[in-house]
Amino acid sequence: MRFQHKLGFFCILILVSPLFTSSQEHVKGVSNRKEQIHKQMSRKLLFEVKLHGFLLWASMGFLMPVGLLAIRMSHRVHCRRRLRILFYVHALSEILSLLLSTAGAVMSFRNFNNSFNNKHQRLGVGLYGLIWLQALIGIVRPQRDSRGRRMWFLVHWILGTALSVLGVLNIYTGLVAYHEKTSKGIKFWIIVFTAEVCFITFFYLFQEKWDYIQKKGVTLGNESKRATINQVVLPRDKQKEVALAETC
Repeated sequence: MRFQHKLGFFCILILVSPLFTSSQEHVKGVSNRKEQIHKQMSRKLLFEVKLHGFLLWASMGFLMPVGLLAIRMSHRVHCRRRLRILFYVHALSEILSLLLSTAGAVMSFRNFNNSFNNKHQRLGVGLYGLIWLQALIGIVRPQRDSRGRRMWFLVHWILGTALSVLGVLNIYTGLVAYHEKTSKGIKFWIIVFTAEVCFITFFYLFQEKWDYIQKKGVTLGNESKRATINQVVLPRDKQKEVALAETC
């Protein structure tokens, strides 16, 4: 009897084992499909994150500082043609910066998990609002001789400078957030972006001293010319005085 029971139990195991193996294979297949979908989604999300970073770098890390430099250079230009060129460079760069930052904002709101639990997301939301406010202030520019022109210029200049500084800062926080989510190295990109920021800052500050350097060069040139004229003229005067003394 015991042998018959064991034989029956063994036969039942043989009959049921294919069901267990098929169910395990089904579970493995479902898990593999989920892993493939997760990999595809992660690749897509990684591409969107990189595109978002590029758009915001081009907007606030490049075009906005270029527009700021262009309008800064126009303050020392007296030629009308060059003034128009610099103004159009300023306007076009700021318009493109606005469009690219808007595209980056739409991407972040549609595709990313915006829990606003880090500095990058919070600062980004504030920048999106400020850049549109700056564009509206630029559109309602008063006439050159009007009363509100000076106040408008002050507000527009302060807000534009603050946007550039905060935009650069948010690019750094974005790189840190990218490293925390993907565990990829960002040292190279931090070095490259820091070099760009240093170059733009140097060029911005150099314009302050350019007029002084030019004026100093002109005055030094005039003084050297006067010195050479005096060196040439004084011997002739002395020769005339010696000739007059001999005739007397």
